[in-house]
Amino acid sequence: MSGIADIYETVGEVEAGPGLPHIEDASAVAPRDARELSRLFFDRLRDLEEGTHEYQYARNTLIEINLSLVRFAAGRFRGRAEQMEDIVQVGTIGLIKAIDRFDLSREVEFTTFAVPYIVGEIKRHFRDTSWAVHVPRRLQELRVELAKATAELSQRLDHAPTPAELAEYLGISREEVMEGIVAGNGYTAGSLDVPVDEGDESGGASYAERIGELDPALEGVENLHALRPLVAELSERDRQILRMRFGGEMTQSEIGAALGVSQMHVSRLLARIIARLRAGLLGHS
Repeated sequence: MSGIADIYETVGEVEAGPGLPHIEDASAVAPRDARELSRLFFDRLRDLEEGTHEYQYARNTLIEINLSLVRFAAGRFRGRAEQMEDIVQVGTIGLIKAIDRFDLSREVEFTTFAVPYIVGEIKRHFRDTSWAVHVPRRLQELRVELAKATAELSQRLDHAPTPAELAEYLGISREEVMEGIVAGNGYTAGSLDVPVDEGDESGGASYAERIGELDPALEGVENLHALRPLVAELSERDRQILRMRFGGEMTQSEIGAALGVSQMHVSRLLARIIARLRAGLLGHS
C-alpha cells in the first residue's frame, strides 16, 4: 500500500491563499486548535475555485490537521492483524471523503461528521480483504447479519437458533440463511498441508496431495449463483427472453416471431438485459 504522502500533496508545496494562515507543520496542530482552524478553512474552501493553488492548500491543510481523527478511529482496530500504518492510510481515505462532502451549513461539528466516514472506510477495507475465499458482497453482508441474529436469538431462546428461526427473525427464506452459513465458511481457511486423519486410508497424506485438478465449471457455478437475484429483479418479459435465448436456445429471429417484434428489436433487448446483468455482477464482485 502506498504511503499517505501518495494520497494527497504535501501542504508545504502549495502557498496559502488570501485570508488563510500559513501553517508550517499542520500535523502538529493540537486537536482543540484543529477544530477552530477547520471552521476557518472550510469557510474559505467553499469560496475557492476547485483546482486552484489556494483551494489545494486549504483542502490539504484540512487533511493534515485532522489526521488525529484518523489515528483515534484506527485505535479501535488495534487488535487486527494488519499493520496500524495500513489502517491509518485506509482511514485517511475516509477523512478525505468527509472533507469533500462536509458543509458548514449542516451546523454539526466536523469531527462528528467525519468519524463515521473514517470508521466506515476501515470496516469496508476489512470486509473486502479479510475473506480467505472470495464470495459476493451480498453474502459477506449476510454473514454479518446472521452473526448478529444468532447472538440475539441465542439469548432470547436459550439455545442456538435453527435456520428456520433465523430466517423468520431476518425476514428471509431458509435457503438464503443456508446460503449465508455456507458462504461464511469462506471467511477463514485451514492449511492444505495439514495431514488427513491418521485413521484414513491415505496413510497421513496432506489435503494438498489429494486435491484434483481445478474444475473449469467452478466459475460458471459461482456466476450462476450471483446472477440468480439479479435475474429475479428483471421484468417477466425480460426473463422470458432470457429463457428463450439461453434456455431454449432459440435464435433472435425465432424469439422475434414468438413475441411479434423484429429480430433487430430482440437484439437491442438482449443487449440491454445482458448489460444490466453484467453491471449487477460487477457491482457485487
